Amino acid sequence: MASEPHDKHRRKRLFGIGALEFSPGIERLMDEAWLDPMPFFERHLRGDWGDVPDDHWLRNNAALTSGGRLDSHYAVTRDLSIRILTEADRSATRIVLPSED
Repeated sequence: MASEPHDKHRRKRLFGIGALEFSPGIERLMDEAWLDPMPFFERHLRGDWGDVPDDHWLRNNAALTSGGRLDSHYAVTRDLSIRILTEADRSATRIVLPSED
């Protein structure tokens, strides 16, 4: 049985995401074609927590098994960063600007 090409990416996900939500600021940047958050979202799903200190990275890794909240930070450009937050119960994942959390 041949697998679909997108199955390869699905296997890399380390956790469920629940509802995917975008903050108003993220939606505005997407509408204005300034931001495509999906590559950062895919990194989050694979356990690449982005631009965080080592202790933050370790907390996220522990949260994968303990069921804690996952919190990633990514520098998109020198002037733009985003956060991706997955709730502890995996009911929702939000992509926000740091000023909106």
